[in-house]
Amino acid sequence: MAGFFAKLKEGLTKTRQNFVEKVEEVFTGRKKIDEELYEELEEVLIRSDVGVNTSFELVERLRKEVRQRKISDPNELTAVLQELISELLGEKSSITFAKQGPSIILVVGVNGVGKTTTIGKLANWLKQDGKRVLLAAGDTFRAAAIDQLEVWGERAGVEIIKQREGADPAAVAYDAVQAAKSRSVDVVIVDTAGRLHNKVNLMEELRKVKRVMEREIPGAPHEVLLVLDATTGQNALQQAKLFQEVAGVTGIVLTKLDGTAKGGVVLGIQGETRIPVKWIGIGEGMEDLRPFDPEDFAAALFGKNDEGERF
Repeated sequence: MAGFFAKLKEGLTKTRQNFVEKVEEVFTGRKKIDEELYEELEEVLIRSDVGVNTSFELVERLRKEVRQRKISDPNELTAVLQELISELLGEKSSITFAKQGPSIILVVGVNGVGKTTTIGKLANWLKQDGKRVLLAAGDTFRAAAIDQLEVWGERAGVEIIKQREGADPAAVAYDAVQAAKSRSVDVVIVDTAGRLHNKVNLMEELRKVKRVMEREIPGAPHEVLLVLDATTGQNALQQAKLFQEVAGVTGIVLTKLDGTAKGGVVLGIQGETRIPVKWIGIGEGMEDLRPFDPEDFAAALFGKNDEGERF
């Protein structure tokens, strides 16, 4: 895990330059904490893809802490802001599994965010954790999606349930659930179509898939994970709001955090939707998808060790 933290810290370099270093520029060299400082901080946060509402919230929380702690030195504010960001990100949140029988994870997200790749890596993680995993190729809208999921299933060493292109996704979900029951599978990960041009169709399709699974396994799906691409910044935030509305999202997987300057969107997503970020991806490798640790993320973002010194 230490190696992953180092990779996370390295992956957040551009975000740190775009976000933390600009924040520190606001605080550095000032004699006092005044309204101008707060306004500049707000502007930096908004430009760093944190989002307008979350930026306002963080600045208001900072004002409150300054008053309560009677802080007068602007140089103390970076450490306080790191605390507030860690609080905003919330507690570490893990995947919810069924108490008995197969656990069903429904994976949603627009095309191009790394959804299929994420499913493969998640399957690999769960398999390494000792679970028997089955994939369901529910994105029947594109033949390429089925083929791609098959490749990732082979890489992860897990079975896949599929039908032809254009088949009913609910039928694929049904087949997968039946197979899971007969083969004593622990976790079924269901892919879904990523088209958004018709929200009504997407909503109906997801509802049908969820209805079929719930009928076969009470409480299913146990997780609805939304995959978002960190490099898209505010677009990722808008997608989170939309899928929260149509799919009942229970957790977020944020991919492509490495090399982007827009990692601040993690804060915006958490601040605006309150959907926990459960997994993050910071590379192309099979092991580069890991459970999200808010405390580690805040520490890596600010690039400081336990003594508060720069790495």
